[in-house]
Amino acid sequence: MKTVGLYLHTPFCRSKCAYCDFFSSAADESEYERYTYELLEKISFWGEKVAEPVSSVYFGGGTPSVLGTARLCGVLEQAKRCFDILPTAEITLEANPESGVSLDFAKLRSAGFNRLSVGLQSTDETELRLLGRIHTPEQARLTVKYAQKEGFDNISLDLMMGIPLQTKDSLKRSIDFCAACGVKHISSYILKIEKGTRFYSQREKLQLPDEDEQAEFYLFAADHLERSGFRQYEISNFAVPSYESRHNSHYWRCGEYIGIGPSAHSFYRGRRFYYPRDFERFYKNDLIDDGEGGDEAETVMLALRLSEGFDLKEYEKKFGKPLSPLSMKKIARFTELGYMKMNRDRVSFTPKGFLVSNSILSEII
Repeated sequence: MKTVGLYLHTPFCRSKCAYCDFFSSAADESEYERYTYELLEKISFWGEKVAEPVSSVYFGGGTPSVLGTARLCGVLEQAKRCFDILPTAEITLEANPESGVSLDFAKLRSAGFNRLSVGLQSTDETELRLLGRIHTPEQARLTVKYAQKEGFDNISLDLMMGIPLQTKDSLKRSIDFCAACGVKHISSYILKIEKGTRFYSQREKLQLPDEDEQAEFYLFAADHLERSGFRQYEISNFAVPSYESRHNSHYWRCGEYIGIGPSAHSFYRGRRFYYPRDFERFYKNDLIDDGEGGDEAETVMLALRLSEGFDLKEYEKKFGKPLSPLSMKKIARFTELGYMKMNRDRVSFTPKGFLVSNSILSEII
């Protein structure tokens, strides 16, 4: 059965982190109210156009938790009225680590939310301050504890690697903290310095690890997470078996989805389109076409983000032709070098290959 994903963007944060280039800003209650109203209107608009059942809903941002329990439940109720959301759907809410004292997890769980993603980033106080984070590790621990008490079994924590002044010991402590909290999923990303961020303007002064040190952090984290019971299933994602993010996996398997909110992207009926990073244009339902999606190159690129990689037979069945002999020759060479592996008809990256995946992909596709 073909299903779609639904992404709902909240473009608000209490403060802007030094590394963040997502579309978000500070706002007051009146702006929260106006945005929520417009979000409900757009959900109704898209609900009339999408016939396929929805297998996952993701409230992302920004920081959706700033909208508060009542608004979040109202938005989810509207989505249920307007879309055919499957009873088994994964419904994720991104939340700040300090949300334990502001959100009513019992009401959220009753409304249908069944997965929580918390932006921890680090448990080292110095690293948190450098990143511009305003929470403490203890607030994150309590938020996880309160959510678990109300029935949230599926909780993810975000970690960052390559933070200024970070060490392997501090990274290990952060991983061990997550494992001790009893969460089922960890997203672990290498810090990237993006244009337009505070870090970008400070980049010459930051004590950042070089590429070799970043690689060491990545391989260390991948190994320690595996030893801690979190299996790597994507370049930056690790989970207790059966707790992989279904929403994001849907993206990587080239599934279709609707994104609602300024800066939110969609892929539906073979076309990619998005809302610009502008509130007023979003309110006017102004969409930008981004061309066709799901071609051969995109399918391979997205599938190779996953540890399972892609199946050559499935590729041939989908596109009516095998992967080109030149691509196969290059895959064989990267396999010999230890960057890729082949298991019967399935091709995938090794952890070492994930580190240079962009370079390898540019040669293969």
